[in-house]
Amino acid sequence: MRTPWKSVLELRSDRSLAAGSPADLAAAIGRGADLRIYTEFIHNEHIDPSSDNPELIREVSEFAATYLVEDRWVAGIMTLRQPISLPDAFGPRPSLSLFMYNQDGQQSIARLYLDGAPAGGAIGPAPVGDVWGDYPKYHQQDNWDAGTNAPSHNFIYDFESFRYCVRDDWQELLSHDAEGRVVAGSIGDLADAFSQGCELKVGVRGLCSDWAGAPAHEVFIQVGPGYYYTEQKLFIAGSHPLARVQPAIPMLYRSRGWDYAWLMPRTDGRIAQLVYDPYTLQTSRRAGRYAIRWFAR
Repeated sequence: MRTPWKSVLELRSDRSLAAGSPADLAAAIGRGADLRIYTEFIHNEHIDPSSDNPELIREVSEFAATYLVEDRWVAGIMTLRQPISLPDAFGPRPSLSLFMYNQDGQQSIARLYLDGAPAGGAIGPAPVGDVWGDYPKYHQQDNWDAGTNAPSHNFIYDFESFRYCVRDDWQELLSHDAEGRVVAGSIGDLADAFSQGCELKVGVRGLCSDWAGAPAHEVFIQVGPGYYYTEQKLFIAGSHPLARVQPAIPMLYRSRGWDYAWLMPRTDGRIAQLVYDPYTLQTSRRAGRYAIRWFAR
């Protein structure tokens, strides 16, 4: 079938380059492109090592939040995934499974548990242990916040292949600085596209700069509801949820290095944030000014 999706980067199981280029991926993400990543694995290597089923499984996952660090490094995060226990059930504990993949195949997972179970673990580094001893292709690198409501770790799984696919059909309609001064495009074009029912996405410069030492970065996320004040010429939107992660190359999870948030960006540069502390599920509200690019499709 005809599809708007295109593979721009492929890695082998050892994460060496098979096709495409990281530069092409970064350029597409910088244009607001959507990201999906295709992988392959063997059932009794990745799902159930006690099984006698050697079937090859293909997986494609949506990475709804994308990060472009220093205009050259891409990471994507799954924002709404519940753990699935293949082939017939969800995982034992409801949670947001915030998998994060970098352009070099570096992988990470943070859990945000939603079942309200008591969590008495300590925030900080924890022993890695031998949880994955029966999974020879799973290489856990560290362990953070074990026993809390928001454990995480960074790892490499030797998938049979990696394929980074983009849908690169967003049109940038407005770019403005943190004070709302127009750099390119127009608020009128954005308002017209919104009024015609187009999908909208934002790219926010420096969204995660509240973490000290964060390198230059841009975070991309779609927005849902939108509101246009016709006399003030002010557009306001509500974003889809996203994991905010301390930017780095590569992107990694660490204690106190991530949270979960909704954004309310405006074309005057102001962004209100509703942020969930993943350890306590308590919310905080903050606001700041950011350079924003607005895309439509």
